Amino acid sequence: MENVHILSHPLIQHKLTQIRQKDTPTGQFRQLINEIAGLMVYEMTRDLPVKDIPIETPVTKATGHVIAGKKLVIVPILRAGLGMVDGILQLIPTARVGHIGIFRNEETLMPQEYFAKLPNDIAQREVYIVDPMLATGGSAIAAINAVKKRGATQVKLICLVGAPEGVAAIQQAHPDVPLYLAALDEKLNEHGYIVPGLGDAGDRIFGTK
Repeated sequence: MENVHILSHPLIQHKLTQIRQKDTPTGQFRQLINEIAGLMVYEMTRDLPVKDIPIETPVTKATGHVIAGKKLVIVPILRAGLGMVDGILQLIPTARVGHIGIFRNEETLMPQEYFAKLPNDIAQREVYIVDPMLATGGSAIAAINAVKKRGATQVKLICLVGAPEGVAAIQQAHPDVPLYLAALDEKLNEHGYIVPGLGDAGDRIFGTK
């Protein structure tokens, strides 16, 4: 699948298996979500451009390497996406954090934005939209629409678990947006849940199940 990246690192898969299990307690689930998000971003950023800068160590002058290019903003889709933010910030503490809230309109059954707070300079930043689950893709498409409407041109979508239906929807609506998954699951069931999935990520992160 073009522009879809499955991050199959053994540590990611090990931790993903733990959060899939129904008896994993809330605290451990929350911690593992953050750890997986951090590992995914570590894998995603291995090709970031770097530039040389002169530095001075306690011993001598030398040349160091720092990340070049645009700065980063993390945009969780409320509320479950919040569970992935801290894991990314541990690796990239200078990143800005925006927020987007999406709900399903009961009359039109379409995703609708109800909240958006993003950096004013989002057009100059690389945007990482994060949400643990990619089911139908409706919320993710609405979130991508929201950041693009505000000027974002470099957007990536990061989800832990995706269904083929959601992947296809993203590819059709936003073929320019790379999608990163820890796992591509089998399907959606008749209730719209990912199979085998991991249940309702928001409820499991915040202990509201």
